[in-house]
Amino acid sequence: MMDDIVVARALHVLAVIHWIGGLSFVTLVILPLVRSDRVSADAQMLFERVERHFSAQVRISAPVAGITGLWMTYRLELWDRFADLNFWWMSAMLGMWLIFMLMLFVIEPLFHAKFQRDAQRDSRAAFRRISRLHELLLLLAVVTAFGAVAGAHGLVFF
Repeated sequence: MMDDIVVARALHVLAVIHWIGGLSFVTLVILPLVRSDRVSADAQMLFERVERHFSAQVRISAPVAGITGLWMTYRLELWDRFADLNFWWMSAMLGMWLIFMLMLFVIEPLFHAKFQRDAQRDSRAAFRRISRLHELLLLLAVVTAFGAVAGAHGLVFF
């Protein structure tokens, strides 16, 4: 017999690794490369291609993380944790997921053309803004992941 919680947890972790690992790669490797003075005009094209490929993939892994997280919360009856400050990381995980779902499915499609226009007008400023946004999201993701792993293994924060 297959334990649905074990499968859900494994899929959840794999989805989060893909999602946040990709965010890390774009934030810490691709964007600094694109922003460096040594990169030619092909930098915007590089960013667009990497972002397009990653976005297509994360449009699968982020929903999988959400579905499996919801399933585990439902099956294990963990709803009360959202009201307990010691489990702040549960709300943080939900918050991060909601932010990314909005970014992936609403904000990015709506503002993609504007970013392209801004990048053509002043690429340095446009990529500085997008870098700062990615850095903030990565920082929030790292704090959330740390809290979730530590909290799930018994660390009490409050």
